[in-house]
Amino acid sequence: MEIRAYTPADCQRTAALFYNTVHAVACRDYSQEQLDAWAPEDRDLTAWDQSFQGHFALVAVEGETLLGFGDITPTGYLDRLYVHQDHLRQGIATALCERLEGLVQGPIITHASYTARPFFAQRGYRLVQAQAVERRGVKLTNFVMRKDR
Repeated sequence: MEIRAYTPADCQRTAALFYNTVHAVACRDYSQEQLDAWAPEDRDLTAWDQSFQGHFALVAVEGETLLGFGDITPTGYLDRLYVHQDHLRQGIATALCERLEGLVQGPIITHASYTARPFFAQRGYRLVQAQAVERRGVKLTNFVMRKDR
């Protein structure tokens, strides 16, 4: 597995991985309406790419296969961390997270889903608060978590 910097050529594949992973993995924790609001099919790829360009963004690949991706802001907000549904529990999220955490100084904050919360807790993130966020008019619960270093 190679972890490398995100490039605009990765945009469409990361968006597809995001959509497929959210819908396949988070379905045990969120309703179909919530999944569709969180990860819609009609994503604005220009905005998606620009959001990566403004962060430290990494992708994990093996050959031509995209295994996962993640990004963090310079101020320590871990925005996204997703692994392909067929490659879960293979250390990909851990490897991406370690690299992303190493790119910034100070505490790291993330907004973890029900699904991702145990992963972050295992990595030393502590719960700050539960929160209801709105996506496309639909409320979803996630968890503000913080890792002090």
